[in-house]
Amino acid sequence: MIIVNVKENESIEKALKRFKKKFERTGVLRELRARNYYEKPSVKSRQQRIKAAYKQKLYAEQNY
Repeated sequence: MIIVNVKENESIEKALKRFKKKFERTGVLRELRARNYYEKPSVKSRQQRIKAAYKQKLYAEQNY
């Protein structure tokens, strides 16, 4: 359960923004979308390898 304490004289917009940040950090929405459909383990691992290779490529371009 996400709890956001609203400080004295704080606008609702700021409190709502802090709530949204906390909600995103928990990863609830990401997990919900992942559970909407079944993904075979082989497909999931393949996507992870592709993603890792892409990140490695970006890191190499920036640092070398």
